[in-house]
Amino acid sequence: MSLRKIRYRDLNSPQRQIFNFQKIAGQLADYGFNCIKLADDWRGADFLAYHKDGKSTLKVQLKSRVSIAKKYRGKSLYVAFPVDGAWYLVTHDKLVALVREHTRWLSSPSWRQHGGYSSGKPNRELLAALGRFKL
Repeated sequence: MSLRKIRYRDLNSPQRQIFNFQKIAGQLADYGFNCIKLADDWRGADFLAYHKDGKSTLKVQLKSRVSIAKKYRGKSLYVAFPVDGAWYLVTHDKLVALVREHTRWLSSPSWRQHGGYSSGKPNRELLAALGRFKL
């Protein structure tokens, strides 16, 4: 068998989610986490990350870009997303606070009328503030 790398842009939406799950799960393994993909969004989570210490379990919403949504507020969810090839993991509510401080997203029609906002290219200020959440 000859193995060839795939191109992300050639994947359909479900394939992209599995691809991204595998990427973030590999990153989190370096921090002692075992990741379990959920069949449905359980309490907003796409997967659970269990730490080897047996004490910590993260509920994680997986995104293909920086994303916030009103429906995730107050649920103790983490959001995992890539930016420029690097993965970030931050609580959703902290992400909303950083977005409030460094962008105008919360005044957008997308947030106000539809309850969400996402960007594949966050501004420099937000990206710098996210630095401590980079894996």
